[in-house]
Parts: sequence; C-alpha cells; structure tokens
Amino acid sequence: MEIILEIIKYTIPGLIVFLATYFILRQYLNAQYQLKSLEVRAKYSQDAIPLKLQAYERLLLFCERISIPNLIFRLKTNAMTSVELKNAMMISVQKEYEHNMAQQLYVSQKLWDIITLAKNDTIAHIGQEANTISELENANALSTLLLNNARSKGKSTIALTINAIKEEAKIILNV
Repeated sequence: MEIILEIIKYTIPGLIVFLATYFILRQYLNAQYQLKSLEVRAKYSQDAIPLKLQAYERLLLFCERISIPNLIFRLKTNAMTSVELKNAMMISVQKEYEHNMAQQLYVSQKLWDIITLAKNDTIAHIGQEANTISELENANALSTLLLNNARSKGKSTIALTINAIKEEAKIILNV
C-alpha cells in the first residue's frame, strides 16, 4: 500500500505538469498556425490583385474586339458577301470568348454572366440583321445595316458590360 501511495505521489504531479505543458504548447502552435495562415492569405491577396486587374483589362479588350464597329473594321473585305461577313463576325466573337474563358477565374460570377450575355447578344444581333437581307448581297449592305442599328440603339450591351467591368475593378482597387 505504501508503494502505491509513493507511485501516486510522483505520478499525479508529473501528469499535471505534462497536461499543462501539452495545452500551453498546443495553444502556442495553433496561434503560430493562424499567424502563418494570415501571412499566406495577405501575400496571396497582394499577388492576386495584379492578376485580377489583368483579367479586367483582357475582358475590356474582349468587349472592344466584339463590338460591331470593330468587328466590321477588322473583318470586312470588299469581295465578301453578307453571309460571309456574318459568319466571319460570329466566328470571331466566339473565338474571342473562348480565348478569354480563363478570365472567369478572376472575376465574379455575376460579371462573367454579363460578359456571356454580351457575347450572346452580339451574335444574336448579327444573326438577326443578316436575316433581313439577301445572302448574296454585298458585305457593305450588312455592315451598313449593323452600324446604323448600333447607332440608333443607344447604349449597347457592350457599353453596359464595359461599365460593369469598370465598376468591379473599382471595388478591387478600393476607389
């Protein structure tokens, strides 16, 4: 019995010291982990801002490239028919969109939806206007029709999309 009391006399204080050390060390390591996690997040956010801004720049360029006047200026030749111009414009818009799909990683889902709507609206507008004239008509007829409708339409989907991109970029820049 005396041996058991001797063992308990040394074991209990040792357990108390061990548990106290364990809990203090665990709190210290958790605090260090959280501190390191904050440092990594801060570094990521600083590294991510230039990438996000570059994505906004590319999306602005995308919008400019798929605007009707720029498409016509870039793609129309004198030898084209209206159907050739229509197809070239639709293909160009789709290729531009596919080329910029990776940018959706850096922008909000709402903004990406707006960009997709602008792309779809541009393609639909080209298709609607092309259907109103003969396929054998010269490309000048389609381009004139598209430009006149773009001017009379007022604020285009592309202009609204550009404004949305600028507004989201302002949020990132805290302007």
